[in-house]
Amino acid sequence: MNDTAQFLALALMLLLPLSALIARRPPLGQTVKFALAWIAVFAVGLLLVSQFDRLPSLRTLLYDQQVVGQETRIRMSEDGHFYADVSINGVERRMLIDSGATITALSQETARAAGIDTESAMFPVALDTANGVVEAKRGRAETVRVGSISTRDLGVVVSPAFGETDVLGMNFLSRLGSWRVERRSLILTPSNQE
Repeated sequence: MNDTAQFLALALMLLLPLSALIARRPPLGQTVKFALAWIAVFAVGLLLVSQFDRLPSLRTLLYDQQVVGQETRIRMSEDGHFYADVSINGVERRMLIDSGATITALSQETARAAGIDTESAMFPVALDTANGVVEAKRGRAETVRVGSISTRDLGVVVSPAFGETDVLGMNFLSRLGSWRVERRSLILTPSNQE
């Protein structure tokens, strides 16, 4: 939404309550108080919307991850994807869950923070991604935890081509007892064997 459209929307939102006040013809002092209250409400709302990306607690309320019994439920984000709060070797990251990715893919920064050794890998691997073929190094995460689900010794690939993106792939999902989507929520159920 451009600035002009935002201004017009805000003006319309302010005009409606003001016109209701004027139609009732309350005393001027009361009208000014109501007008200032409405302006404050809309200003706070506008501030929250404009700073949405900087408010992780607000994002968590809207795109939360909950443990219900043994299941971990992750609500779909606005972009139609599922993002999980994941612990990799004790390092917390927000990761895209992608059933189209064969293997879990980590950014170099995440791999470094989690202490994942990629130097032992003799040769890089070529991966066919949505952005073409990229070269990556193999590594292993000792522990990966998502909500109530924990797994050990998970294979990962690391590449500068991934940028800052971390992806939880099918090699993680295949270790689950089950996973499914119901009413815009991804439901992960642990395996009894993990």
